[in-house]
Amino acid sequence: MGPECCSSSFCWGLGRGHGVGTSTSSLWNLMGNAMVMTQYIRLTPDMQSKQGALWNRVPCFLRDWELQVHFKIHGQGKKNLHGDGLAIWYTKDRMQPGPVFGNMDKFVGLGVFVDTYPNEEKQQEAQKRRYSPGVQRVFPYISAMVNNGSLSYDHERDGRPTELGGCTAIVRNLHYDTFLVIRYVKRHLTIMMDIDGKHEWRDCIEVPGVRLPRGYYFGTSSITGDLSDNHDVISLKLFELTVERTPEEERLHRDVFLPSVDNMKLPEMTAPLPPLSGLALFLIVFFSLVFSVFAIVIGIILYNKWQEQSRKRFY
Repeated sequence: MGPECCSSSFCWGLGRGHGVGTSTSSLWNLMGNAMVMTQYIRLTPDMQSKQGALWNRVPCFLRDWELQVHFKIHGQGKKNLHGDGLAIWYTKDRMQPGPVFGNMDKFVGLGVFVDTYPNEEKQQEAQKRRYSPGVQRVFPYISAMVNNGSLSYDHERDGRPTELGGCTAIVRNLHYDTFLVIRYVKRHLTIMMDIDGKHEWRDCIEVPGVRLPRGYYFGTSSITGDLSDNHDVISLKLFELTVERTPEEERLHRDVFLPSVDNMKLPEMTAPLPPLSGLALFLIVFFSLVFSVFAIVIGIILYNKWQEQSRKRFY
């Protein structure tokens, strides 16, 4: 979806009045256990071992943008007996189910996670070990990750090794609306939330030097395991932001082809060698045999000449 798709700053939306079940449904795909409800999309019901996703069909070619997400997480589970959360994506690939909140691992792009279950903390408790106060996180927890396809999301540690930043976000079973906004301007990633019922944005994550290619897809996904929750998306709204750039910024902010973060080393992707075709494999074997026969013939000729010279010496 390029800038030409936007008649104003508002580019597309999913929500009350123009959801998947309306004329805008051509922009969206559901996957897995996701269901269209009257006022929202339910990614997963409050049942074990479910996963669902919602993906926009058209790639986004906007340079500067803001995505506003209206969501609700609720269920019967009591404290720390619910899970697992939902994710918002801006990635190269879409509709790829997997273990990372219902999406593929080693994705290429940006993932923002609303994680409701502390896997690492529970493992520490099971091993009768304690967190030090300096590293303990309070859940639910929002975090972000940029990936070039080389990193795995560490589910057992709640993504800690690869997170760009995060904050606590008490979002379960609230009786008022909860919102998340992802803003990408001049390679500056900002994530804010409105979860207190005050209609005010509160800072969560701010990371400069984030380089995201254009032409990726927006989506959201969720997964449940032994624990569960209802994960509902009420609206997704994308806005194009008009930003002035200096000539120097224009030079520095050229399009990139692989996600990265300044001052953060991501392992480089090594493209796998393409498999050999049947013809190529035949030619390699054929010429190898020809070379082997040629080498044997040359060896026999040289050996016979050496024997003749040896006989002449003795006579």
